[in-house]
Amino acid sequence: MNIKNPLFRRVMVFALLAFAAQVQVQAQQIFASDAEWKETDAPPPPAFDVNKLILFDVPTSTSLVYGVDPATISISKSDSLVRYVVVATSASGVRNVIYEALRCSTGEFKTYARYLPNGKWSLVGNPQWRSVFDHMPSKHPLRLAKAGACDHAAPAGSVAELVNKLKNPPRFLDQ
Repeated sequence: MNIKNPLFRRVMVFALLAFAAQVQVQAQQIFASDAEWKETDAPPPPAFDVNKLILFDVPTSTSLVYGVDPATISISKSDSLVRYVVVATSASGVRNVIYEALRCSTGEFKTYARYLPNGKWSLVGNPQWRSVFDHMPSKHPLRLAKAGACDHAAPAGSVAELVNKLKNPPRFLDQ
């Protein structure tokens, strides 16, 4: 193989152009399917049990402890969303309970509702998708995604698989 050979150079240029064209086609297919994506209506917030929470690690500067009730987790096959109720508990016992969804393919989450002290859900008006990488006080959506809700850009294969990953986290979560 002599890289100075004009024939070799032509073959390499042709191979690189063919590769670039294939990558472009694949990218167009990914973005075309994403453009056609439509979120299904979110079911109403599910009942949750704070005594059945599976805790997951969310390193923050606050002392909140995060958990999700496995009975609230659902993975929608029609829109590939992972929906769940997350509970953030302070050291003094105060709880923030939130009904959310993760969209693994785009690295986004959405808050649908918050649980009020009176025992009722307050729906978020016009909930919006936000990046799990945004600078927020809490990184719980990102940590939940990494803990097992997302398998790269896809949701976990099943709720049972997700729950198993939450109960048996890897030694180093960022691996």
